[in-house]
Amino acid sequence: MNFSEIWEVGSHFYQAGGYVMPPLMVATLLLWFAIGYRFWILRRGTLLSVRECLYRLQEEPHPQAKGMIEHMIVQGLVIVRTRPPYLRRHLDEAFATQEKELKKFSTLIRSIVVIAPLLGLLGTVVGMIETFESLADMALFTQSGGIAGGISQALFTTQMGLVVAIPGLLIKGLLDRKQKQLEMELAQIKDLLCSDTFSSATQAAPNF
Repeated sequence: MNFSEIWEVGSHFYQAGGYVMPPLMVATLLLWFAIGYRFWILRRGTLLSVRECLYRLQEEPHPQAKGMIEHMIVQGLVIVRTRPPYLRRHLDEAFATQEKELKKFSTLIRSIVVIAPLLGLLGTVVGMIETFESLADMALFTQSGGIAGGISQALFTTQMGLVVAIPGLLIKGLLDRKQKQLEMELAQIKDLLCSDTFSSATQAAPNF
């Protein structure tokens, strides 16, 4: 699809939905960009449990991380090998950036999911106003749309707002569950690295 075809489609949407459509289209683009980014960030990277993954990577002289869990385990093992005096504090500081990254764009997705139906409702109100004004003038078709144009705009913007919000709401729930699961697993990694049993095993293991 070239630029002229994209412009034609955008013009058709604008004519069908009125001035509410540009914000809805921008919201759609932002929503799917944020969803794609969060899907990429929230990749776990391994099917092993945290404990299994931790002990497997501990035995490798040069471990290669394939996802978030393995990356944070490797980073934690490097810190443990340095034997800092306050291990948990160092782990919290090292994991803070990744824990913040897990939440990135979640607020944006939630905001768009809430705002999109309201924008659709605004378009519905504008379309109904156009309809009633045309009814008062008994104009079925006018330059601004008339009765038919007002009804079309009211229905189209409502539909568009729901088309944006409903998939976003469903995917948002899936991503939020993945985020909570990863947050729990990151906390589990820190707990395991700080445990006395693991500390004893680490001291006996060779350094990276």
